[in-house]
Amino acid sequence: MCGIGGFVDYSNDVRRFRAASQRMLHALAPRGPDAEGEYHDLDAVLVHRRLTVIDPVGGGQPMASPDCNTIIIYNGELYNTEEIRCDLRARGHRFRGRSDTEVLLHAFLEWDTDAFSRLNGIFAFAVWQKDAKRLVLCRDRLGVKPLFLAHTKTGLVFGSTIDTVLCHPAVEPEVDADGLRAVLLLGPARPPASGVFRQIESLLPGHYAELTPERYADRAYWKLEAHEHEDDLPTTIARTHELICDAAQRQLVSDVPLACFLSGGLDSSILSMLAAKDYAARGETLRTWSVDYRDNDKYFTKSNFQPNSDESYIRMMAEALGTDHRNIVIEPDALCAALLPATDARGLPGMADVDSSLLLFCAAVKQGGTTVCLSGECADELFGGYPWYHREEILFEDTFPWSRSVDLRLGLLAPGVVQDGADFVRRHYLDTCRRAEKLPSDSKKDARMREMFVLNLDWFMATLLDRKDRMSMYSGLEVRVPFCDHRIVEYAYNMPWAFKALDGREKGIVRRAFAHELPEEIVRRKKSPYPKTFHPAYTRLCADYVRRIFADSGSAASQLFDHRAVETLMEQPESLAEPWYGQLMRTPQIFAYIIQIDRWFKRFKVRLV
Repeated sequence: MCGIGGFVDYSNDVRRFRAASQRMLHALAPRGPDAEGEYHDLDAVLVHRRLTVIDPVGGGQPMASPDCNTIIIYNGELYNTEEIRCDLRARGHRFRGRSDTEVLLHAFLEWDTDAFSRLNGIFAFAVWQKDAKRLVLCRDRLGVKPLFLAHTKTGLVFGSTIDTVLCHPAVEPEVDADGLRAVLLLGPARPPASGVFRQIESLLPGHYAELTPERYADRAYWKLEAHEHEDDLPTTIARTHELICDAAQRQLVSDVPLACFLSGGLDSSILSMLAAKDYAARGETLRTWSVDYRDNDKYFTKSNFQPNSDESYIRMMAEALGTDHRNIVIEPDALCAALLPATDARGLPGMADVDSSLLLFCAAVKQGGTTVCLSGECADELFGGYPWYHREEILFEDTFPWSRSVDLRLGLLAPGVVQDGADFVRRHYLDTCRRAEKLPSDSKKDARMREMFVLNLDWFMATLLDRKDRMSMYSGLEVRVPFCDHRIVEYAYNMPWAFKALDGREKGIVRRAFAHELPEEIVRRKKSPYPKTFHPAYTRLCADYVRRIFADSGSAASQLFDHRAVETLMEQPESLAEPWYGQLMRTPQIFAYIIQIDRWFKRFKVRLV
């Protein structure tokens, strides 16, 4: 994994923006601590920071074609590198090293943009063709790897992170009404094509863009399609098992230390089990990592959204698999303090301490000698793991199921801060539902499940993938997500709900597929999300911080919120009946989100327009 950035300017010698390219390299440094590189000619600048995972010697970037006309910078991993390499060799291509970057470059030379549909992996990359003055940007099908861009009067700026794009002097840190509504009413989610800042866009997952002196075009090379599911139940169970195993196996390739995140839940246990078997076959021991919070055994509170804690299940799996297990314990004051760098890492207000805890966790994992990890994200979105798939009163409610009350959010804001807030949220919700391709044969419930699938894919899962990428790469840790393999996504989209919810359970099909390879307690365990702190000290720390923000008349966050409404929450923290966002973000996380908004305005010098 790496960080990429650059810009094209057709009107002037881009060397006059030399300072901007150096700022980009500095902004990308956490994502690529091992090496850096830069390419420039009269029209384009490409910068790259490298986290070395495969082929340390032969994978340097920017990488040029044999004739030096085509240059690529790349962030990601291809999991079908060898298949593509063999095909290209048969077509006469020769390779200097073993890197997937070189394979991707030659695939583009052979097939141009038709190469993209052949790729299996997580990636964002830029290709510059000097003679044609043509820039091509591409992003993986599920948007695991980020790519932001901004149009200028005479070209385009792009980068792996928002702050990379903001390094260019033609891109201003301005937020308009839509951007502010996104932060306050949809956050920590954001519209799929939005970078929140007025000029900045996010290249959509499964899309590529082309820029030439004559035009700019954005096209899809992949989209979810509805098909009849023709497999019977036994075949579906076997195929689900096969797809998950193949995706995990492909993602175990690494020239640097690899480990697994292990929460004791179904998804991380499956990946850890598969990885441990692979390591054992080589006579090696897999390392696993988990996270917890100081005194959570004392303060943990059971709820419908978090029915049990992880500790005993983690211990059970680590012992069953014989892994070298490490547990990271986070203190309340460190968790609160990390809200600030977590905001810097995401470039936006994020998932509060759900972000900051992962930031601290990933830093500890990297310091512990691990460079690559496998993580179980996205199984819940694909196979119906969340409560809102199973609670009928939420399932058919006509709104985003993880953030149901726009009125709650509006009630925390100062009067007049946003206009038409409810209409703004509903428009995005309905637009997403319309994108869910359906079949005439779908039952009412299966049709709604397709809408829920796309809602979760484009919004909730996208937010979690943003979180995972930014918090891990901030410490130069690569995290792979095998459940995001597009083949699994396509198969799950067309699987009948009765199969997904087999035996009346969330992710029932996955449980059945791996029932004979995991301890029975793990297979039966009720879905429990990423752990959070329940320590009252954390709530007090965040509340006190918000009071200091509100006392600062120069703080933008102070002007955005109704002080009395927030103070009422401080006095009655249990008054929030449902999570404010997702499953984890309740009253303390509202305070933490206000802290992150304050940090965001100050760190990025945000101006409202």
